[in-house]
Amino acid sequence: MVKKDDGTFNFKAAPGDFPQKHKGVIINIGIAETGKFIMSASVDTTIVIWDLKGEVLATINTNQMTNSHAAVSPCGRFVASCGFTPDVKVWEVCFGKSGEFREVARAFDLKGHSAGVYSFDFSNDSRRMVTVSKDGTWKLWDTDVEYKKKQDPYLLRTVPCKVSEGSRIALSPDGRVVAISNVCDIAMYNATTGELEEEFHSVHNGEITDLKFDINNRFLLSTGDRVIRVFHNVTGYRAAIQDMQTMLKKASNDGVRQRLRQQITDAQSALDTVLNAAKN
Repeated sequence: MVKKDDGTFNFKAAPGDFPQKHKGVIINIGIAETGKFIMSASVDTTIVIWDLKGEVLATINTNQMTNSHAAVSPCGRFVASCGFTPDVKVWEVCFGKSGEFREVARAFDLKGHSAGVYSFDFSNDSRRMVTVSKDGTWKLWDTDVEYKKKQDPYLLRTVPCKVSEGSRIALSPDGRVVAISNVCDIAMYNATTGELEEEFHSVHNGEITDLKFDINNRFLLSTGDRVIRVFHNVTGYRAAIQDMQTMLKKASNDGVRQRLRQQITDAQSALDTVLNAAKN
């Protein structure tokens, strides 16, 4: 990128192909937000960690018979995968102080499902994770642990849900809402209570291929049948209002109480606008 005199930037993108390292069909790719590496995962048990020029930094064998989903954490430190086995495996991609690649080290596993895991997701700070399994449940995990001291993640909640082969799960960046796909339907849960709050039926003509919340927690996006659909995160608005009401009851400072009341009013107004638009 080159900075111009007026302060704007221009850039030229040079196309370049990475060498073929996968034998199976590639199912996921991800770029670390740190810009240090790219991950690709194939349907077999292979994950490849690349630098941005296409050089292979490491190859991971997940030992899960098949991979169903893989992703880079939002913090850019971790790579995780799930598949035929009833667990999610998480690795840390380690770099030195000067930015040189060091190693890929096993961080922790999420163990507790009784059947294969279809999908998982991270909260924005990577302190929470969710998983959905063939066993007909989704689970919420506390992953804010000292894994280098062999501390395991904590299971916070297990909730029954409807699933299908290829179900996808998404956790809102603030960790308040869980969305799960079941063929062409979507279910929205309050992550704190585990309550089912919204259901969207026949969202796509075929199977939903991915779910994702926007970074500001306002929208849920779903993909399938060559279109993207966007939903208001009504469950997230309600959860945020509930959390702020709880904080208001505990607040002892007048300035904090005033600020929370204003935030609750703004959030309720935004929710009312969304609901009124839906009615109209």
